[in-house]
Amino acid sequence: MIRTVIFDVGETLTRDDRYWAAWADWLDVPRHTVAALVGAVVAQGRDNADALRLLRPGIDIAAEYAAREAAGHGEYLDESDLYPDVRPALAELRNRGLRVVIAGNQTARAGELLRALDLPADLIATSGEWGVAKPDREFFRRAVEAGQAAPEKTVYVGDHPANDVAPAAAAGLRTAHLRRGPWGHLWADSPDVVEHADWRITALTELPTLLTQ
Repeated sequence: MIRTVIFDVGETLTRDDRYWAAWADWLDVPRHTVAALVGAVVAQGRDNADALRLLRPGIDIAAEYAAREAAGHGEYLDESDLYPDVRPALAELRNRGLRVVIAGNQTARAGELLRALDLPADLIATSGEWGVAKPDREFFRRAVEAGQAAPEKTVYVGDHPANDVAPAAAAGLRTAHLRRGPWGHLWADSPDVVEHADWRITALTELPTLLTQ
């Protein structure tokens, strides 16, 4: 029986529109250009931050991020960044007695912003706060610890085969692949998803019934 559900963040719970648009504005390039380059590097199986490196070869992304924050153009999240199925799905999972954890590859600032949204979750943490990021096995060990259930009674939900589904399964967790966002759609039928995903869904609201049958 599943006891805990752990959710990825970007393109699982939140839309990445604002994130990439903010980078486009900061670098003074058209938003379409950034969006197209993100799509291109995703299709090549590369790190999405490579889109910024293509625009500005040699860019120090951490330094630019800090400069954005200092200039008042840092990260921001509000209700409009959430996909519409997030609140009802998380609330129903908790209503059915499951522990809900949010843990993804995000900055410490993103963790603060997510907690400020008062989501129906028992715990919210990010790789920036933990000091370890997916697909590192230590990230999933920390996630299981936060979930307070055995790995085989824990489900990790995410859109990215290489960062979410395959490493979570390798760490002993059950997995649900969400067909959402560029990674979720493009790699929906990839070998990592087909082999490792226990469930394949198109909306988070499918989870309560699937996990409590």
